[in-house]
Amino acid sequence: METSELLKKVRQIEIKTRGLSKNIFAGQYHSAFKGRGMAFSEVREYQYGDDIRDIDWNVTARFSRPYVKVFEEERELTVMLLIDVSGSRNFGTVNVMKKEIITEIAATLAFSAIQNNDKIGVIFFSNKIEKFIPPQKGRKHILFIIRELLGFQPEDKRTDISQAIKYLTNVIKKRCTTFLISDFMDSKPYKDALTIANRKHDIVAIQVYDRRETELPSVGLMKIKDAETSEERWIDTSSSRVRETYRKWWLQCQGKMEDTLKKCRVDSISIQTDDDYVKALITLFSKRN
Repeated sequence: METSELLKKVRQIEIKTRGLSKNIFAGQYHSAFKGRGMAFSEVREYQYGDDIRDIDWNVTARFSRPYVKVFEEERELTVMLLIDVSGSRNFGTVNVMKKEIITEIAATLAFSAIQNNDKIGVIFFSNKIEKFIPPQKGRKHILFIIRELLGFQPEDKRTDISQAIKYLTNVIKKRCTTFLISDFMDSKPYKDALTIANRKHDIVAIQVYDRRETELPSVGLMKIKDAETSEERWIDTSSSRVRETYRKWWLQCQGKMEDTLKKCRVDSISIQTDDDYVKALITLFSKRN
């Protein structure tokens, strides 16, 4: 993508996604993703019903009557976008590729974060960690992230979700909210890594997939290519047995993913490339309130 074309696309995505986060998600995002803890605010005199564990004994001794510490929720979050940039994201049969929807969702979440005065960082992953953008605030930082989302070329085409999650656990020391955005086409298990990471961080999974990945059309002989391994082969889609075998494989993969996320207690949502991702995100936010 040429520089002028890239900047134009960045601007288009900024206008669309910044408007969405400002007009639709402002309050929803704020309430769905809480601060990382409680910060001391002030002291006041003890009132009936206050927790005695909050008594400030130094102030109490000074004034000879009980005072308690008042805490406020720490609102500032660190938000991480853990984004799958493997070869399978370059697939789409309806109107857009998975890559484009992933970019718009990531940009919308990023603008929601900075409107809430949160820091935002990104980890691009394939079969390895492709790029780490440390968390920062500000519009300039968001535009840099969007440019990377649009123009980044990974070195590897395969997927390793487990490695990406382990890297997150090691590199981000303080608790953060992490959006894991992927099609989850990974044959390797990631349950153990996700369980450990979700104890330390608040992880939310967003699956992006295309309708054509769920079943094969009946169009006779079709040459298919694995986007991650480049392996090619011919299949006869006019065979109902072939189509049914594929459908069962897809449902099995989905079931395995959903079971893993449920066991890891990770909130999740699945979005088709032709879905209204705005509605999907609102549903996700509402689920957490």
